[in-house]
Amino acid sequence: MAPFLVGASKSTPKIGVAAPEFTLTTFAKRKVRLSELRGKVVIVNYWATWCAPCKAEMPMMHDYFRKNEARGLEMFGVTTEDSVPPFQLKKLSAALSYPLAAKINGSYGAIGNAVPSTYIIDRKGVVRVARAGVFTAATFKAAVDPLLAEAP
Repeated sequence: MAPFLVGASKSTPKIGVAAPEFTLTTFAKRKVRLSELRGKVVIVNYWATWCAPCKAEMPMMHDYFRKNEARGLEMFGVTTEDSVPPFQLKKLSAALSYPLAAKINGSYGAIGNAVPSTYIIDRKGVVRVARAGVFTAATFKAAVDPLLAEAP
């Protein structure tokens, strides 16, 4: 059983193809649609409270986002449905530089039911990375820096 797979379908994000629309609501009650983020590099990272690699990856992503947000970067951490209730994550959400969301509507989900899983969408709305597994600072920078360097 896949408790946190969010509706895999024929429009599941695929590398090199326009990213399917999504809508998410952050813990701060900000409603976000992918179509509103055109011109920005968008990262959606699935994680779980019980996932040690996820927790190890978060400080690196926090630092990277803080340093690069002004370059046109949007990043969202989406907790899996089997994580703790959202009210228990408010302290973490307040400490991170990027917003957390408990749910995303669209054809996104943890890749192969693995966490962490990350989607990286370029400024034109094309999926450039769909990866299960943890990023190091070097591999994350190598994946995102070239996209941030592209003209909006």
